[in-house]
Parts: sequence; C-alpha cells; structure tokens
Amino acid sequence: MSLSHLNDRGEANMVDVSDKSVTQRKAVAEGYVSMQPRTLELIQSGEHAKGDVFAVARIAGIQGAKRCSDLIPLCHPLALSKVQVDFYIEADKNRVRIESLCKLSGQTGVEMEALTAVSVAALTLFDMCKAVDPDMTISGIQVLSKEGGKRRRQNGSLGASQ
Repeated sequence: MSLSHLNDRGEANMVDVSDKSVTQRKAVAEGYVSMQPRTLELIQSGEHAKGDVFAVARIAGIQGAKRCSDLIPLCHPLALSKVQVDFYIEADKNRVRIESLCKLSGQTGVEMEALTAVSVAALTLFDMCKAVDPDMTISGIQVLSKEGGKRRRQNGSLGASQ
C-alpha cells in the first residue's frame, strides 16, 4: 500500500476524491487528560476560577473539527453535518476521557476532524487548568471507529465496509 498524499514524484499531494461516491461517513475518536484529583474536583464541581471548563473545551473541540483543513495541510475542507464532543470523568484514574463524533455526507472520511476535535478540546482543557495543575498530561488520542467509504474501522481494526 502506498501513501495517498504523495504523487508519482514523491511530492505532497491533496488526494483527488472527485470520483468517489457521496456516502454517509462517521468517525469517533477519543483522548485523555490526566490530572491531580483536586483539579478534577474543581472542574467537576464548577468551582474552577475560569468557569465551566467543559463548556469552553466543547466549543473549542467543535470549532477545531470545523477548522481541520486550515490546520492539517492536505485535508479537504468538509461540510460537517454533526460534531459532538463529550467528556467523561474517570475519577478512579484521575482523568477526563474526551470523545468526539463527526458526521457528514461526502466523498472523504472524517477521521481527521474527529481527532482534531479531541485534540483541541484536550488542549483547551489543559490551557484552562494549567495554572492549577501544570503537570497534566494528554494521551491516548486515537480513532475508535469509522464508517462509510470503502473501509470500516472498529476498535483498532480496519476491514472492508459492509
């Protein structure tokens, strides 16, 4: 299998999707922000000095997905029909799990948009809490599933679409 973003001369190339069929496409991604228990308590209780951390990070993640092609050079600009960013507190692990869902009807997948949504939401959460907890870590950013097009990915495996 060759890299699709390189032309015959090995130069960077935006993939031509004009011959692909328009299909329903969906991708889900996740990532984690680990922190001190007190930081998690401040976020969860709404007592953080900067306000509702999840609300701001959610908007940032949605905006990140919408601006993905401005950030990643060879991504196609997409007319997303749905972007959802959710946060799950995992108190036993002192972390927040971020999950994004991106959907559209189009000719190319939305994995990069889902990954960008999680990444920007995680960075925003980090930014809002770094004064309280500068040792937070962001990890585990990955695509959980993808649907539409020729291939389907579910839980880390890639296979033929059904």
